[in-house]
Amino acid sequence: MNWDIIQGKWKQVKGSVQEKWGELTNDELDQINGNKDQLAGKLQEKYGWTKNDAEREIDDYFRDRTF
Repeated sequence: MNWDIIQGKWKQVKGSVQEKWGELTNDELDQINGNKDQLAGKLQEKYGWTKNDAEREIDDYFRDRTF
């Protein structure tokens, strides 16, 4: 999925993102505001993943989603 679409629909998407990665708070999701790099950084911080692992998780999650 094109990340620009996700970013534009972030308010609709963030609920499913929080459901997937429950360690992320509403405030953090508001700060991320659809920025893929910030989301990857927060996932690294919360889950102890490498940058590549976080990006792969994000890509896998959003690959076949429609919003």
